[in-house]
Amino acid sequence: MTALISREGVEPLAPVVATLGALQHRHGKDSLQGLVPGLVGAGGPDWCPAAELDVDDLLATAARRWSAQPHAAAALAWKCYSYWLALPAVLGFAASRRVPLMTPDHVLVRYTDRQPFLTLGLRAPVTAVVATDPIVATDAPGLLIVEDEAELLGVLRRSLADAHLEPLLEEVRHRARLGRRTLWGSVASGVAYGLSRAADSLPGPTMDIAHRVLTALDADDLVDLTERAGGGLDIQRRTCCLAFTLPTPKVCTTCCIRGH
Repeated sequence: MTALISREGVEPLAPVVATLGALQHRHGKDSLQGLVPGLVGAGGPDWCPAAELDVDDLLATAARRWSAQPHAAAALAWKCYSYWLALPAVLGFAASRRVPLMTPDHVLVRYTDRQPFLTLGLRAPVTAVVATDPIVATDAPGLLIVEDEAELLGVLRRSLADAHLEPLLEEVRHRARLGRRTLWGSVASGVAYGLSRAADSLPGPTMDIAHRVLTALDADDLVDLTERAGGGLDIQRRTCCLAFTLPTPKVCTTCCIRGH
């Protein structure tokens, strides 16, 4: 059972923004280059709602950005898009049990054939919280109230994967010869990577959180994770993002072909 409070506002996002800020402080300004500072405030002629995204133009821009063949450009565009889209929701759940809804109607997108390729921001944000969260008693704006953490993970799945990533995945696959497993492998590795980079800001073991989130997304079988001494995760993909096919080949540290 859920209840929706739908006034404009960003207060529920404060701990999510703080967690992202801690990640940036630790890893440098480029570690959040794909998100608008504070998550909210994007807008202008270069931005479009995710619900109106021109996928053909996005992939053509990616091909110019990476000088890549169409299938590789699509894989890299998807990898970039899915990472930045998932990061606020995943870290929000992991650090504070607050999940901004990353549905197409709440997300704005800007992309270019230069670095950074993609930037995402939120408009009229809605944040899912559990009923025991103290913010519920404050009548803060923009809350979706759910019963418990299990339901919160369900909201994360439905808003991030079902409502946004799955429809986009079908659009990408329609235009490029890429399998679902390849594309979802990038989502899985991106989720694990984001959690690993924010490990020092997360309550509880990062490995446990990663498995909970990846299981909720039906992606837990796409990466192998081991705990890293001193915190964080070592990540081994079971699929490849095709960066090795670029004119200047790149083999990611998490890639399944590394060492072959």
